[in-house]
Amino acid sequence: MIEKIEPFVKRYELLGEQLCDPNIISDMEKYKKIAKEHAGLEEYATLYNRYIATEEKRKTAESVILENADPELTEMAKAEVSEANAELEKIEDEARILLLPRDKNDNNNVYIEVRPAAGGDEASLFAAELFKMYQKYAERRGGKAEMTEYGDTEVGGLKEGVMRIEGAGAYRRLKWESGVHRVQRVPETESQGRVHTSTVTVAVLPEVEETDVEINDKDLRIDTYRSGGHGGQGVNTTDSAIRITHLPTGLVVTCQDERSQIKNKERAMNILRAKLEDMAQQKAISENAQQRKSQVGTGDRSERIRTYNFPQGRVTDHRIGLSLHSINNFMQGDIDEMLDALHQEEIRLKLENA
Repeated sequence: MIEKIEPFVKRYELLGEQLCDPNIISDMEKYKKIAKEHAGLEEYATLYNRYIATEEKRKTAESVILENADPELTEMAKAEVSEANAELEKIEDEARILLLPRDKNDNNNVYIEVRPAAGGDEASLFAAELFKMYQKYAERRGGKAEMTEYGDTEVGGLKEGVMRIEGAGAYRRLKWESGVHRVQRVPETESQGRVHTSTVTVAVLPEVEETDVEINDKDLRIDTYRSGGHGGQGVNTTDSAIRITHLPTGLVVTCQDERSQIKNKERAMNILRAKLEDMAQQKAISENAQQRKSQVGTGDRSERIRTYNFPQGRVTDHRIGLSLHSINNFMQGDIDEMLDALHQEEIRLKLENA
């Protein structure tokens, strides 16, 4: 199995050489594209280097067994051979996982869109908390979270929020967050102490290259308006906010985070491309029943994926049946245990269907 990753390693080495080429360094767009592909292949090279080092260790130990009459050295060498064989088996298993079919967007940055669903003010308040949770998660991972749209409600909740998270493998880590998130707790406005149930929807969209999605200018209506809300001091003094309507689909995207109209337009176009790509992907999922068998969930945006039960301090993911009794830490962005479990389930299903 390990020999099948050699082409990826050769590609990794070639890209590494290109990253040192002055002509490529001077072309920032080309450099970023190559650097991204290079980073995505690093795990192949790391695993292959482990294989080479372990194989060399085994051969050295085997030669000691053949050439040395000292019983003590022979026993030590046999133990090393045994350890090396176990490590080589582990490497083979890891190579098998690396070679599984991958989502082409796994290494992309992501846009996370959070909206309240059922539950009125309480849903909007929890939507705001979920939005902050993903921001804190990005900070914990050393990534970069940029807010592109944030609409307040009168009670301080969230009407709709969109953020861009930049970081290696951001989509691979967060893609299973898409769906309906349910919260059960006593709202601050509840005088009787009754537990209410509300829902929030989350959509995770991979950032795609401009060349991946073709958009005709004639299909767009672009409006400008005055920014407001979380944009920061001075952001609402000019008509810098952008609203783009994609006429064929009716998709509407807004961006008001930057003071520059040009930057807001660029960000809005990036989000529109991501949404159009997502529409195409959702259509493919709905048409391909076999693909669903290798997914953690159904892929349906309306699927209830998780419950946050505050009275019991529990977060439960319904797709994998995992409950974590650490809701306070979870809401502070400590969600890696859940994401790791979802990733492992994805791998298990892919191996099962390979």
